[in-house]
Amino acid sequence: MKKAVLPLLVIGLAALLGACQNESPAGKTCENTLVAFGTYVQLPAGEFNPDFAQLYPEESRRNAVSVAAFKLLAHEVTNKEFAEFVEATGYVSDAEKVGADPAAAGSALFSQRADQDGKWELMQGATWRQPDGPGSDLIGRDYHPVIHVSHNDATNYARWRGGRLPSEVEWEYAASLGLAGNQNRAAGAYDEQGMPIANTWQGLFPVVDSGDDGYTSTAPVACYAANSIGLYDMIGNVWEWTDTVYAPQRHTIKGGSFLCARNYCRRYRPEARQGHESDFSTNHIGFRIIKD
Repeated sequence: MKKAVLPLLVIGLAALLGACQNESPAGKTCENTLVAFGTYVQLPAGEFNPDFAQLYPEESRRNAVSVAAFKLLAHEVTNKEFAEFVEATGYVSDAEKVGADPAAAGSALFSQRADQDGKWELMQGATWRQPDGPGSDLIGRDYHPVIHVSHNDATNYARWRGGRLPSEVEWEYAASLGLAGNQNRAAGAYDEQGMPIANTWQGLFPVVDSGDDGYTSTAPVACYAANSIGLYDMIGNVWEWTDTVYAPQRHTIKGGSFLCARNYCRRYRPEARQGHESDFSTNHIGFRIIKD
């Protein structure tokens, strides 16, 4: 099952380069990371109409819904927070488990080498502890979003924290409330001058990422400015798990990632959505949690 998902993963993604904790190779300083760390944003109850123009077939039109009030973690769950969970509980993530078929163990990694365009590969030993595969570690990445986590891993962490994963509607409601303007649905990724304000892919995917936004892989959480209601990285950085079923054995992910480009994966909009195998993980999917 895990090998079969790899051809489906090409949903607009790339580049696997290390990034330090508070400053990018391009010199971008992440001033908000520690200020925002561990904070929640209170979302009011409201009526939400997600009926926006479709860009991709899976973005089907939906009716208006009522959303109850909730608190949403201001940033994506970090390596530091997930490590606390593992230390306290002894939890073993799905990517770390080796079942009857060792060749199916591991996680999906999108890498880009100098001699070829980027590509996906299933890599044994790619886990939240070793985000770039065997030999890598979390030094300098405490405040980067945790990656290589399945929906099951995210759900277990959320329960341990006394929370839960957001539904797709709740996630989209929060992301839409945070847009500077309702008409420009890509306003969370690019400003009015077309400059990047989130961690996405600039350049021709999958050939080259210029890193104009300061990063070519994950960035520390809250590295970019918060949206208008105080939430960070709702667009870009990593896709985020929701608790909404997309199809059998698949859950919905939202928000796009550092691999979404204008020429291929324009899913850096609140209404963008993808289905992903619930028991599988990648280096561009993370999550955040809700507390009711």
